Amino acid sequence: MLVCVMGDQLKVRSRIQIRKSDKIKLLKELKDSFGDVVDSFSEKKFETATADDLPIVIIEGKLLLFKIGDIYFPTVRGVLELGLMKNVVKVDAGAIRFVVNGADVMCPGIVSADPDIRAGDPVIIVEETHKKPLAIGIAIISGAEMKASSGKAIKSVHYVGDKLWNLDI
Repeated sequence: MLVCVMGDQLKVRSRIQIRKSDKIKLLKELKDSFGDVVDSFSEKKFETATADDLPIVIIEGKLLLFKIGDIYFPTVRGVLELGLMKNVVKVDAGAIRFVVNGADVMCPGIVSADPDIRAGDPVIIVEETHKKPLAIGIAIISGAEMKASSGKAIKSVHYVGDKLWNLDI
Protein backbone atom coordinates (compact mmCIF):
# COMPACT_ATOMS: atom_id res chain seq x y z
CA MET A 1 0.00 0.00 0.00
CA LEU A 2 1.47 3.34 -1.04
CA VAL A 3 0.31 6.54 0.55
CA CYS A 4 1.61 9.86 -0.69
CA VAL A 5 1.73 12.42 2.07
CA MET A 6 0.49 15.43 0.13
CA GLY A 7 -2.47 17.75 0.57
CA ASP A 8 -3.86 19.54 3.61
CA GLN A 9 -2.55 19.56 7.17
CA LEU A 10 -2.18 16.35 9.20
CA LYS A 11 -3.51 16.00 12.74
CA VAL A 12 -1.47 14.02 15.30
CA ARG A 13 -3.40 11.56 17.49
CA SER A 14 -2.68 8.71 19.93
CA ARG A 15 0.84 9.70 21.01
CA ILE A 16 2.33 6.99 23.26
CA GLN A 17 5.82 5.86 24.27
CA ILE A 18 7.12 2.74 22.44
CA ARG A 19 7.65 -0.39 24.54
CA LYS A 20 11.26 -1.55 24.82
CA SER A 21 10.64 -4.76 22.83
CA ASP A 22 8.99 -2.80 19.98
CA LYS A 23 11.82 -0.25 20.03
CA ILE A 24 14.44 -3.02 19.68
CA LYS A 25 12.55 -4.48 16.72
CA LEU A 26 12.22 -1.04 15.08
CA LEU A 27 15.93 -0.28 15.57
CA LYS A 28 16.89 -3.62 13.98
CA GLU A 29 14.68 -2.91 10.97
CA LEU A 30 16.16 0.58 10.58
CA LYS A 31 19.70 -0.78 10.95
CA ASP A 32 19.02 -3.28 8.14
CA SER A 33 17.96 -0.45 5.84
CA PHE A 34 20.22 2.42 6.90
CA GLY A 35 23.27 0.90 8.63
CA ASP A 36 25.05 1.17 11.96
CA VAL A 37 24.40 4.91 12.31
CA VAL A 38 21.07 3.81 13.85
CA ASP A 39 22.97 2.83 17.02
CA SER A 40 23.64 6.52 17.72
CA PHE A 41 20.02 7.17 18.64
CA SER A 42 19.11 3.87 20.31
CA GLU A 43 19.08 5.41 23.81
CA LYS A 44 16.65 8.21 22.91
CA LYS A 45 12.95 8.37 23.81
CA PHE A 46 10.70 6.92 21.08
CA GLU A 47 6.97 7.60 20.80
CA THR A 48 4.41 6.43 18.27
CA ALA A 49 1.44 8.38 17.05
CA THR A 50 -0.75 8.70 14.00
CA ALA A 51 -1.01 11.71 11.74
CA ASP A 52 -4.46 11.16 10.28
CA ASP A 53 -4.01 7.47 9.33
CA LEU A 54 -0.23 7.60 8.84
CA PRO A 55 1.80 5.92 11.63
CA ILE A 56 4.67 8.17 12.74
CA VAL A 57 7.58 7.82 15.18
CA ILE A 58 8.67 10.76 17.31
CA ILE A 59 12.21 10.58 18.70
CA GLU A 60 13.11 13.02 21.48
CA GLY A 61 10.12 15.18 20.52
CA LYS A 62 10.94 15.33 16.79
CA LEU A 63 9.06 13.64 13.95
CA LEU A 64 11.82 11.51 12.41
CA LEU A 65 10.13 8.37 11.02
CA PHE A 66 6.89 7.29 9.38
CA LYS A 67 5.50 3.95 8.30
CA ILE A 68 3.85 2.86 5.07
CA GLY A 69 2.64 -0.72 5.05
CA ASP A 70 5.29 -2.71 6.93
CA ILE A 71 8.19 -0.39 6.10
CA TYR A 72 9.58 2.44 8.25
CA PHE A 73 10.94 5.46 6.41
CA PRO A 74 12.90 8.41 7.77
CA THR A 75 11.38 11.82 7.21
CA VAL A 76 13.57 14.29 5.33
CA ARG A 77 14.26 15.93 8.69
CA GLY A 78 14.97 12.47 10.10
CA VAL A 79 17.70 11.95 7.50
CA LEU A 80 19.35 15.20 8.60
CA GLU A 81 18.87 14.61 12.33
CA LEU A 82 19.97 10.97 12.32
CA GLY A 83 22.78 11.31 9.78
CA LEU A 84 21.53 8.51 7.52
CA MET A 85 23.79 7.90 4.53
CA LYS A 86 22.80 4.46 3.21
CA ASN A 87 20.28 3.75 0.40
CA VAL A 88 21.07 7.17 -1.07
CA VAL A 89 20.24 8.22 -4.63
CA LYS A 90 21.78 11.45 -5.98
CA VAL A 91 19.88 13.47 -8.57
CA ASP A 92 21.16 16.22 -10.87
CA ALA A 93 20.19 19.90 -10.68
CA GLY A 94 17.57 19.48 -13.40
CA ALA A 95 15.62 16.97 -11.32
CA ILE A 96 15.50 19.01 -8.09
CA ARG A 97 12.44 21.14 -8.88
CA PHE A 98 10.44 18.03 -9.82
CA VAL A 99 11.53 16.03 -6.76
CA VAL A 100 10.66 18.83 -4.30
CA ASN A 101 7.20 19.02 -5.86
CA GLY A 102 6.54 15.34 -5.18
CA ALA A 103 7.35 13.85 -8.58
CA ASP A 104 8.61 10.31 -8.85
CA VAL A 105 12.29 10.07 -9.80
CA MET A 106 13.12 9.13 -13.37
CA CYS A 107 16.34 7.35 -14.38
CA PRO A 108 17.73 10.20 -16.55
CA GLY A 109 17.88 12.52 -13.50
CA ILE A 110 19.92 10.09 -11.40
CA VAL A 111 23.65 10.77 -11.08
CA SER A 112 24.44 7.86 -8.72
CA ALA A 113 22.70 5.30 -6.55
CA ASP A 114 23.80 3.00 -3.74
CA PRO A 115 24.42 -0.31 -5.58
CA ASP A 116 22.96 -2.27 -2.62
CA ILE A 117 19.47 -0.80 -3.16
CA ARG A 118 16.89 -3.45 -4.10
CA ALA A 119 13.46 -2.89 -5.60
CA GLY A 120 11.06 -2.14 -2.73
CA ASP A 121 13.72 -0.62 -0.43
CA PRO A 122 13.22 2.79 1.17
CA VAL A 123 15.60 5.33 -0.39
CA ILE A 124 16.87 8.81 0.42
CA ILE A 125 16.94 11.20 -2.55
CA VAL A 126 19.64 13.90 -2.32
CA GLU A 127 20.84 16.64 -4.66
CA GLU A 128 24.33 16.05 -6.05
CA THR A 129 26.05 19.36 -5.24
CA HIS A 130 25.47 19.74 -1.49
CA LYS A 131 24.07 16.25 -0.85
CA LYS A 132 21.06 17.69 1.00
CA PRO A 133 18.06 15.37 1.26
CA LEU A 134 15.11 16.36 -0.91
CA ALA A 135 12.74 13.42 -0.62
CA ILE A 136 12.13 9.88 0.54
CA GLY A 137 10.91 7.17 -1.79
CA ILE A 138 10.54 3.50 -2.57
CA ALA A 139 12.92 1.99 -5.11
CA ILE A 140 11.07 0.59 -8.12
CA ILE A 141 14.26 -0.94 -9.54
CA SER A 142 17.67 -1.86 -8.07
CA GLY A 143 20.36 0.75 -7.47
CA ALA A 144 22.49 -0.77 -10.24
CA GLU A 145 19.62 -0.32 -12.75
CA MET A 146 18.90 3.30 -11.77
CA LYS A 147 21.53 4.76 -14.09
CA ALA A 148 19.63 3.41 -17.10
CA SER A 149 18.68 5.84 -19.82
CA SER A 150 14.90 5.90 -19.34
CA GLY A 151 12.02 4.93 -17.10
CA LYS A 152 10.87 5.49 -13.53
CA ALA A 153 13.29 4.50 -10.74
CA ILE A 154 11.71 5.71 -7.47
CA LYS A 155 8.16 6.24 -6.20
CA SER A 156 8.19 9.42 -4.09
CA VAL A 157 6.39 9.11 -0.73
CA HIS A 158 7.58 12.22 1.17
CA TYR A 159 9.38 15.41 0.16
CA VAL A 160 10.46 18.82 1.44
CA GLY A 161 7.38 21.02 1.81
CA ASP A 162 4.67 18.32 1.93
CA LYS A 163 2.21 17.99 4.80
CA LEU A 164 4.47 15.60 6.75
CA TRP A 165 7.35 18.10 6.45
CA ASN A 166 5.05 20.86 7.76
CA LEU A 167 3.51 18.82 10.59
CA ASP A 168 3.72 20.43 14.04
CA ILE A 169 3.92 17.91 16.86
